[in-house]
Formats: sequence, C-alpha cells, structure tokens
Amino acid sequence: MKRYFLLALFAVLSLAGMSQERLENVSGVVIDRETRKALRQVNVAIDGSNISTVTNDEGRFVLKCAKLPKRIVVTHVGYKSRYVEVPKDGSSMRIMLTPSSVMLSEVLVMPEDPEEVLMEAIKRIVDNYGRSPQLFQTFYRETVQKRQNYIYIAEAVSELMKTGYHHTSPVRDWVAIMKARRLVSTKQSDTLGVKIQGGPLLMNQLDFVKARTLIMNIEELKHYNFSMKVPEKIEDRLQLVIEFHPKGTSPDVLYHGKVYIDNETYTVTRAELTLDMGNRDAATQIMLVKKPLGLRFRPKELSLTLNFKREGAFSRINYLRTQMRFSCDWKRRLFSTNFTAVTEMVVTDKLSEVHGKPSDGRFRSYDSFYDKVDYFDDPNFWADYNIIEPSESLENAVKRLRKR
Repeated sequence: MKRYFLLALFAVLSLAGMSQERLENVSGVVIDRETRKALRQVNVAIDGSNISTVTNDEGRFVLKCAKLPKRIVVTHVGYKSRYVEVPKDGSSMRIMLTPSSVMLSEVLVMPEDPEEVLMEAIKRIVDNYGRSPQLFQTFYRETVQKRQNYIYIAEAVSELMKTGYHHTSPVRDWVAIMKARRLVSTKQSDTLGVKIQGGPLLMNQLDFVKARTLIMNIEELKHYNFSMKVPEKIEDRLQLVIEFHPKGTSPDVLYHGKVYIDNETYTVTRAELTLDMGNRDAATQIMLVKKPLGLRFRPKELSLTLNFKREGAFSRINYLRTQMRFSCDWKRRLFSTNFTAVTEMVVTDKLSEVHGKPSDGRFRSYDSFYDKVDYFDDPNFWADYNIIEPSESLENAVKRLRKR
C-alpha cells in the first residue's frame, strides 16, 4: 500500500475502434428517499447481465446496452437494494433509495472480537474470491483541480485481467488500454502539472485483499487497534463494520479506516482508508515521486474507497476511488496553491474469454497515464462505451479545456 499512491509534479512550459451498432441508453438519478439528496457512488447494473456503472457526484448515471432491459438493480452501502423497471420509452428515471436499518435480533448474534473476524476473512479469501482468472472491461478517469478549476482530465476504457486469489502478487495481473483521451489546460497561469503514477493499474495494485497487505495479513494485525462499529447493509446483506487505527509501533503503519465484512461469508465487501497526516514527511514519501527544484509540497489528504461485488459463488472487485489533496508553493512566494487529484475506476462489464496481452501493450506500474495518452477532442468519444457519467462541473471543464 505504501508504494502505490504516487504523484509526479512537473513544470508546464506553455485505441480500439467503437462498435457501429446503435445502443439503447438507460439513464436516471438516484436520491435518498428521506433527505432527497443525490447519492454518489451507487452501483447500478442491468439485471441478469454483467453491465454496470456507478453514479457520479450528482447521483446521475447512464448505461448503454444492445437492447432496452426490463429492469436494473440499484445497490448502495446503508440502503435497501432496489429492482427498478425500465420505462419502455427509455425516459430518464428518478430512483429513490431507502436507508436500511439493522434489526436488534441481528445485532445480538454479532461477534465481539474484530480480530477473529479479520482472521476468518483472511482464511476464506480463496474460497470467497476464487482461483480462476477473470477479465473485465473498465472505465477509468483521473482529474486534477487547481483550487476549484480543472486543469487536467484523462479517461480510458481498458481491459483488466486478474488472476485467481491464490496468487498474492499483483504482478501477474495486467491492464491494457483500449481507448483513451486527455485534456490539459494550456493557460499560462497554470505553471504546475500533476501526473498520477499507476493510472488504471491502481485497481490491481490497491487490491489489498488479494495482495494480503494492510489488515489482510495476520502478521500485520498486531500493528493495529480494532473496534466493532454499528453494522450496515450492502445489497440487503448484513455487514460487520470494523474500524482500525495504527498502534503507532511502526513508522510504516500509517492508514486508518473501516472495512466491511459479510456476516455470513466473511467476504470483504468494502474498505475506506485514510492516510494519517500527522507525520508530514512520511505522508510526502508515500504520495510524491518527484517535483521541480524549489517547489514546496505539503500533503493534506490521501483517501481510498474500494468496493467488491458478489456474483454467484464468488466476489469480484468492482469500484475504486482515490483522492489526494495537497498544496504547493515556490520559494519566496507568500501564498500556496491547493490541488486535488482524483482517480475513479469502475468495472462496466465482465468479458467471457480470458486472453493474454503482449507485454508491450500492458500498462506498467511506473507508467504515468498522462504520458501514455494523447490529447483527443471528440464530443462523441465514448459513444458506445459505458462510463461514469461526468458531473455538470466536469462537463463544463471539458468544454473549456477543448477551447484552449
């Protein structure tokens, strides 16, 4: 986990073809029934298929498929799952999710020792995630904001291959870019650029369940304090929620957060991690690869959300989001500038045939997506691919960057 959140700051001096078949669109917005607020990162899937996506920051989604489906499945942590009929005219839907409550009788059978729960989850990793390789189609997006303005947007559709979970090294897994684009600000005032190392490969690198890192390693459990929190429901299944914090016994143990574990199968279904910023030097070493001479870097936040989804007898990785906030200033300047770098990746389909990719076609762990992708200006670039629907602010940013 320590090596995979990496930024490169640099001074700025001034793929596969699309199908021609017409696709049907299923679109809508997901909101909380009680508060009427939009819900982001909600999983939306076509019932009976592998096609899925997540809602954007405004709760909106679009799914593209060969023919209009009968219904979709909408799931989110802490909410009751919903099967929603798709309008025959294909009109946009307004979907309300109801917060789920955990009955007292369910709480009474909850285990008391979080470490025992984690050890059981570790023992069942191969049984819960399987030994067979799996090939997925994914959508990846990375953005960088300078203050509130987007200065960089890059997106890709890729193939992601994961070997069985009896292999603990992500080296065997690969990502190959199918189609991608990037848009970069060329304003003279934007004198600092940001590159995120790893790009679409982060979904493999940060899969700590497979790599047996962090709290999914019995030897590392001794470095953390654990506590059981109020249980939640995901896909109407009871989840044990374990909160963890470093004991402070190791300088390399810097993450704290929550992990959600299925009460019946002991499958890890979700993780929320945050890097402790108390040790600024250690945080900088984790986040920063290189910077120009004379630039001062101050880390402010590094957070990670990782979701898994159960399909049949096994679970699979489904969604990843990282956020890095930091400030930079050049020496002799009075004020610093705030930056936010976000990566987001979702599995949009599971491909039936697992195949090998030539070594020169794979994205490598030390690659920067910025350097791998060329500028591309096409308003219909993603016409036939499922993606994470851009928010209104992101759409506006794309329009502005295209004009520069």
